[in-house]
Amino acid sequence: MQYFFPRLANKKGVALITTFFAITVLLIFCGLFVMVSISQNMASDRFRRRTRAFYLAESGLDRAIFWLRTQPSPPVGDKIDPWGGAQNLGEGSYTVSIFDLGMVGANSSIRRYRVRSSGSFGNITRTLTNYVQVDNYARYLWFTDREVYGGVNVWFWTQDRLNGPTHTNSHFNIYGNPVFESEVRSVDDYIRFYNNGINVNLQQTSNSPYDEPVFLEGVDFGVQPTTMPNQALSLRSAANSSEGIYLSGNTKVVLNSDGTMSVTNSKKKWKDKDMPLPANGALFVNNGSLHVSGTLNGRLTVGSSSDVVIPDSIVYADDPKLNPNSDDVLGVISERDIVVSYDAPHDLEIDACMMSLGTSFMMEDWWVGPAKGTLSVYGGIIQDERGPVGTFNSLAGTKVSGYSKDYSYDPRLLSNPPPYMPTTGDYITLSWQEN
Repeated sequence: MQYFFPRLANKKGVALITTFFAITVLLIFCGLFVMVSISQNMASDRFRRRTRAFYLAESGLDRAIFWLRTQPSPPVGDKIDPWGGAQNLGEGSYTVSIFDLGMVGANSSIRRYRVRSSGSFGNITRTLTNYVQVDNYARYLWFTDREVYGGVNVWFWTQDRLNGPTHTNSHFNIYGNPVFESEVRSVDDYIRFYNNGINVNLQQTSNSPYDEPVFLEGVDFGVQPTTMPNQALSLRSAANSSEGIYLSGNTKVVLNSDGTMSVTNSKKKWKDKDMPLPANGALFVNNGSLHVSGTLNGRLTVGSSSDVVIPDSIVYADDPKLNPNSDDVLGVISERDIVVSYDAPHDLEIDACMMSLGTSFMMEDWWVGPAKGTLSVYGGIIQDERGPVGTFNSLAGTKVSGYSKDYSYDPRLLSNPPPYMPTTGDYITLSWQEN
């Protein structure tokens, strides 16, 4: 019994130390938990404020673009403050500045802007910058108001390939397996498929086993329509100035690789007259057709109040497919039709952004054989009513007349369109970043 109480005292001491140790550890964990909770709350609150500031900056950008769209013409000025300072929104605010970066090319109606918006919430400010440009039709590889010619469907078929932004204000007509390598936009929410001769409209991108087109970036159905103009007003005005060339009557222009052109016009009594390109890059023919072909060295847009006829290839002296820094660029605008001559060579190449305001881009006598190989376009085709460039035998799946299509977009046209190309009245984003 003499050893019992010391042993009991020892056990009590050990228990007391253990209890103190446990309480200490528990207090440490409680402290850490409180610190972590406070830290998490602070981080969560900061994240919330940063998110709100970001959304406020985005709202400022959106409202700035809307403001630009509502102006009667693209605004001019080094720095534009649409609302005269900070604008309150909810519990925060945003401040917007628009910097005019000047004209794109030679077209005063196509300007580029840097839009900067700073959103503030609490003590957090975030700044976003959006580079935008007046939208113009040179941003499209393919644009139509309607995919019909004279009320008859015009089809993309198996041998066709399009590599660039594609848009129709109606719907596409598909036979077989054409390939679309870039964005495809359709105002209607369906595609019309040939369906082995029994046409069918489907809200889908294929019609197996008969029609299986390849859409590498899908199809965006139900987009907003874009209304085409019916006159090339900017080009007319520029051509009629002291730096442009404005002609009347039937005209032929052959572009030369040395930066000149040979012009024939009976009213001027010119016969293959060599001259430099117009200083402002604008040539327009009124009350007469325009024939154009050759090799362009420079920047030029040609147009006519009547048809523009392409009798032979049009290429650039400095090929942008080999040299992306080439500054050769051509616009072709007709207030009626752009017509590829029936006598044009097999495997024709056209390097240009072409716009047919009156009706169509088409081939002369497109229904008359034989097949003529491939029409290669590097640039864009914009037209009111889609014109045919050939026919095919739907039973045999073979070309009967005209050209198959190999159309590729010239990416330079987005940021550097031909002079005096018509605009859409909207703005497009070139790049976006957070400062």
